[in-house]
Amino acid sequence: MEQQTVHSAILGKNVRYTVYLPADYTSSDRSYPVVYLLHGYTDDNTGWLQFGEINRLADQAIAEGRIPPMIIVMPNGDSSFYINSYDGKEKYEDFFVSEFIPAVEKTFRIKGEKRFRGVAGLSMGGYGTMIYTLKHPELFAAGAALSAAVFDDSTIIKMPDGAYDRILGPLFGRGLKGGDRINAPLNANSPLRLVATKTADELKKVRYWIDCGDDDGLSKGNCLLHIALADKGVPHEFRVRDGAHTWTYWRTGIIDGLAFIGQSFHQQ
Repeated sequence: MEQQTVHSAILGKNVRYTVYLPADYTSSDRSYPVVYLLHGYTDDNTGWLQFGEINRLADQAIAEGRIPPMIIVMPNGDSSFYINSYDGKEKYEDFFVSEFIPAVEKTFRIKGEKRFRGVAGLSMGGYGTMIYTLKHPELFAAGAALSAAVFDDSTIIKMPDGAYDRILGPLFGRGLKGGDRINAPLNANSPLRLVATKTADELKKVRYWIDCGDDDGLSKGNCLLHIALADKGVPHEFRVRDGAHTWTYWRTGIIDGLAFIGQSFHQQ
């Protein structure tokens, strides 16, 4: 289903989303596990369908038994990074948790429990995946982050003013320079800071899959995320494959990420 909408009172607008339904959805009465699949910066809810070919890849993987039959929900996140902005003008995280998940799971035959719910995404969506699993572990069994937009403090401090103001300024504060960028809104939404401030037991409530190409400019942040989890003894999967920040990389990695999430849906 390429175009669905849900009205958000929190955002004050309709939000588009795309839904992938497994082949047997219309011929069965069963309920399905769900994965929320998040797009990247400058993209929209059709990105994973148009460029990621997720429908074809998921059909094939389900038919081959690589992933269990699942519903895949792709919301439009604009350039929100899936969080609440520092000035309160866009509360996307509140919308996603309080309005979007409940609305979608009432509309489709979805098993609305943590153990049957996962989240995945690329770049900005990989960042959203880490934020949601770290901040809302009660909601998700597992997360698969591909080429996640995770930055350490030094990278943010050194970011050119134009890039910072365009990409991160709307989230954490416009016009900030150097060390002033490392403020409370950023710290509250930094995957690296969240891992550092949580206990190992808290972090172990979710299963993590992290995958980033060796030629990707975001590889540093992903490696630091892996190290931070490893230092705390938190089990997780970390992949560095040959590739860059491209759809070729994400198309060849998403099914492995969904298979990892799918393991959480199986009964022991």
